[in-house]
Amino acid sequence: MSAPLLGLLCMAAMLVFIALRCPISLAMAATGLLGFGLIVAFEPAVAILEAGPFEVLSNYSYSPIPMFILMGILASKANMSSELFNAARTLFGGWRGGMALAAVVSCGVFSAISGSSVATAASMSKVALPEMRKHGYADSLATGTLAAGGTLGIMIPPSIALLLYALITEQSVGEMFMAGLIPGLVGLLLYCVTIALLVYFYPHLAQPGTPTSWGEKLRGLRGVMPFMGVFALIIGGIYSGIFTPTEAAAVGAFITFWIALFRGVRLPGFMEALEETLSLSAMIFFMIIGAEIFGYFLSVSRVSFFLAEWVGGLGLPPYAVLFMVLGLFVILGCVMDSLAMLLLTIPVVLPVILDAGFDPVWFGIVAVITVEVGLITPPVGINVFVIKSMLPDVPVGRIFRGVFPFVLSDIVRLALLVMFPVLALGMLSR
Repeated sequence: MSAPLLGLLCMAAMLVFIALRCPISLAMAATGLLGFGLIVAFEPAVAILEAGPFEVLSNYSYSPIPMFILMGILASKANMSSELFNAARTLFGGWRGGMALAAVVSCGVFSAISGSSVATAASMSKVALPEMRKHGYADSLATGTLAAGGTLGIMIPPSIALLLYALITEQSVGEMFMAGLIPGLVGLLLYCVTIALLVYFYPHLAQPGTPTSWGEKLRGLRGVMPFMGVFALIIGGIYSGIFTPTEAAAVGAFITFWIALFRGVRLPGFMEALEETLSLSAMIFFMIIGAEIFGYFLSVSRVSFFLAEWVGGLGLPPYAVLFMVLGLFVILGCVMDSLAMLLLTIPVVLPVILDAGFDPVWFGIVAVITVEVGLITPPVGINVFVIKSMLPDVPVGRIFRGVFPFVLSDIVRLALLVMFPVLALGMLSR
């Protein structure tokens, strides 16, 4: 049996393991070891099992991951999300649907310090959902807004998904962050337009808020300043070359620590933040270790290059190839965690995309946006179930119905990015 064919069979077996609820990290590692052993030998496969975890855990490039996670958790512990939401509420004053707009804008700004979609959705929902229900907002609009707004955490830098994509594809982390900035802001704008259209055509979904004066609006902006300061320091420091991504993450976590201390977080709160950071970091690193071992198998089986040659031999136009890959992402995103999906698929499909002539940085942004859609589409829709856990009385189907208009806006953003790659690449010095 040829190595590429064996590689495809092992990949199919891995998908079966995942469907049987085997942890994705374990499925990737086990399949990688078995495939490598069958193609090369089992003795070197055991050596990979010994060396792989050490290579990942001792790799300096991965150290920003726990720092960015800690930064978001500390911000949540310090109730920065509450102040941020209140500041956004004053800006939108008496607008119909103003709280929904405030919620989605707050999610976008909180993403600039969190880097995680789930953390953004969870933190902002604790603050915004009770207020929106109290003021007569329809459950579908309230839950859909926060589930969709949380997905901004995967795109607006600093983003853990963009960081991982940069590391596994050997792209510049700084370039990936800069490339994600405008698409992230476009997503935020489209979500706001979606809310405005919904409350215009269906006024019963939301009530007008209490009007605020310009003085109140300006005073409310103070709640946004800590976020903007940390965001400017991280992105400006990376792009100007003052910080490496690791140094920027450490500086951001350090500043957020002092903000949390100033806002009254004490030792028990810090210990809880560290425990949550360790738990999330361990989950991500286990997936990276599994992907590392799986990567050795891909290299010896040459599955990626076999697929690239096969697709190239079909004579398909480049955009047909792109849409095939994005279709695969949408299907997998409906049943798989976003970070796991990136770690699993990018090493396989990237040679196909490069062979079709697409820019790897641009494709990373397109891929992550497609993964975003998976965070709010059935049957998994992780962000939807985060919201469901906070509102057990709201049916999941109602939340998915509320999310549907935002899925359409994501499709519009994806189409804009495909038609106008300059949205992602325009800020890069190329």
